Amino acid sequence: MKIGVIGTGNMGRMLIEAWIEARAVAEQDIVITNRTMKKALDVQHTYPQIEVVANPEEVIQRTNIVFLCIKPLDIHPLLIELAPYWTAEHCLVSITSPIAVEQLESVVPCHVVRVIPSITNRALSGSSLITFGHRCAAHYRKYIERLFQAISTPVFIDQDITRIASDIASCGPAFFSYLLQRFIDAAVQKTNISKEMATELASDMIIGVGELLKKKMYTLPTLQEKVCVKGGITGEGIAVLEAEVGEMFAHVFEKTNAKFVEEVKKVHNQFH
Repeated sequence: MKIGVIGTGNMGRMLIEAWIEARAVAEQDIVITNRTMKKALDVQHTYPQIEVVANPEEVIQRTNIVFLCIKPLDIHPLLIELAPYWTAEHCLVSITSPIAVEQLESVVPCHVVRVIPSITNRALSGSSLITFGHRCAAHYRKYIERLFQAISTPVFIDQDITRIASDIASCGPAFFSYLLQRFIDAAVQKTNISKEMATELASDMIIGVGELLKKKMYTLPTLQEKVCVKGGITGEGIAVLEAEVGEMFAHVFEKTNAKFVEEVKKVHNQFH
């Protein structure tokens, strides 16, 4: 299979790097382009056998599977612009959550998939969220699943949980990175520890927690139970968290869902 990537920003480049590192795709089987050509050429500088072409039309003409790694509101205009180039044999993969596979199928004649990746996929870890279009053939389903098994744990989702699944798997790394930074900042503010040491300890801690969960040594509740000795210091800290976290995450999900609904409405207007 030849894979095309239209858009080599953060997520487009991340996918390319992960696939190559996992040996899921050979460099010479990837064709890319980007609106700002320098970004595509930067990728080629790292991976010289990747082919860079001047425009999306050439990507479609040279590949079987085309990944659209661009902003949601840019997708519909581009699909219309590229209408003469899509064939029934192509497979279009969108990585943006506000656009449903049914909407994509309404404007292109080809097989359609939506895959929402996570930055954790760059470490060949984390989840990727996959939704197949109704007319996506079995051979493309199998290939896409294998492609993402190489860099993640594929999770197949329905449209109704797209937003919350994305919040957890895709936005989650940013949310918890922010919380970890606040954790470090408070340690530095309240004690004599240096930011460098606090960052190192916190990073090692979060990696260790991930390993414990990955190896299924503990669940989240049992992990807390093992560390939190009754009447001990950890328990005092947990009491503060219980008192102060409150509805914080509920508010996070309310806010992200409101933004999602706003983007879905804008996209809906384009597709109808």
